[in-house]
Amino acid sequence: MPNLGATEILIILGIVILLFGGRKLPELARGSGRALRIFKSEIRESEQEEKQAETPRTIDPAATERRDDPTR
Repeated sequence: MPNLGATEILIILGIVILLFGGRKLPELARGSGRALRIFKSEIRESEQEEKQAETPRTIDPAATERRDDPTR
């Protein structure tokens, strides 16, 4: 992945301003921020669900204990 310097970032910012105009930029930034927050919260919820699913269940030793067959 190429590293972007200050010059490249300014060029990209200039192109964005030309494409969307100065009035639309705050709306775009606000919408992007909201989308990023929602995405991060969904990731956190997914990770919490996975952690809860990974917790091992305890097995009752009496339920798994072999019992002698009375017919023998």
